[in-house]
Amino acid sequence: MVLVMVMMVALVYSVQASDPELTTDFFVPEGTNKSTVTGDYFTSRVLRNGTGLAAPAKYAIKRVNSEVFPALTGLGVSTALLEYRPGGINPLHTHPRGTEILTVALGQLHVGLVDSGNKLYTQVLNAGDVFVFPKGLVHYQINLGTDTVIAYAAFSSSNPGTISLPGNIFASEIDDVVLQVAFKVNATVIDQLQAALQA
Repeated sequence: MVLVMVMMVALVYSVQASDPELTTDFFVPEGTNKSTVTGDYFTSRVLRNGTGLAAPAKYAIKRVNSEVFPALTGLGVSTALLEYRPGGINPLHTHPRGTEILTVALGQLHVGLVDSGNKLYTQVLNAGDVFVFPKGLVHYQINLGTDTVIAYAAFSSSNPGTISLPGNIFASEIDDVVLQVAFKVNATVIDQLQAALQA
């Protein structure tokens, strides 16, 4: 009985897993003397020059997570700057390790998310509007207007991860037969989708 209880508690904690809890005030990379840390360690200048969006691309994102800003490690937060030219899309994706809160700073953005019951929730956001994408749910953003859109995202993880569904499905090495059966289409359709993602 005790073993069953221990296993149940372990399961609950593993299901709720997110960023590991820090046992110090903040993370310091191995080999760094904490006494030499200055305010520079807590400052990121990654977003100063925007996303770097350049034609012909219509969408770009610049992430500030624990990979590029180690001070975030273990703090359970990160951010990103997103830029969408007309027609630009952040395609269907999920963040397996964090909830996203998106704030539109400039322009108008169409967003949507799908819950685990396959219900689609959509909204048109204007500058100053905020939308939340719960952790792990499939979602997207698209600029259907004629002006550039700028948005900021905040995440409840220092590295929320991104699983881009088109890329993960059609640009991976999943056997074509599996894709044909799963999507009930022929090889030509799968070849077209794979070629479009490689272009």
